[in-house]
Amino acid sequence: MSAKRILLVEDEALIALYTEETLIDAGYQVVGPASRLEAALRLAADETLDAAVLDVNLDGVAVWPVAALLQERGIPFLFLSGFGGSLSAPANCRDVPCVSKPFKEDVLLDTLAGVCGSMCA
Repeated sequence: MSAKRILLVEDEALIALYTEETLIDAGYQVVGPASRLEAALRLAADETLDAAVLDVNLDGVAVWPVAALLQERGIPFLFLSGFGGSLSAPANCRDVPCVSKPFKEDVLLDTLAGVCGSMCA
């Protein structure tokens, strides 16, 4: 069975590295990380993906267009956010799980497993 491909969108280098290592250690294949909206949109449109982990804010730019594209493609995802409970997402993203930064590895992996269901097991 091949590793599930997870798009990682994160603009903070240390968090991207930590998240990437966490996903790889759990047996996932990481696509990215993308640190800019344009790169994230390109990967979300062009790559074969099983799920995605999206930082809400990419250097002041909201990640909502990437989320919308993933929804159109039927690819499950979760958000990472340093904003805690004050995330004001658009209506189409309000039910998407959000993991607060800094995160614990098990919280990220459990949330990812929840959004993927058996698809990412």
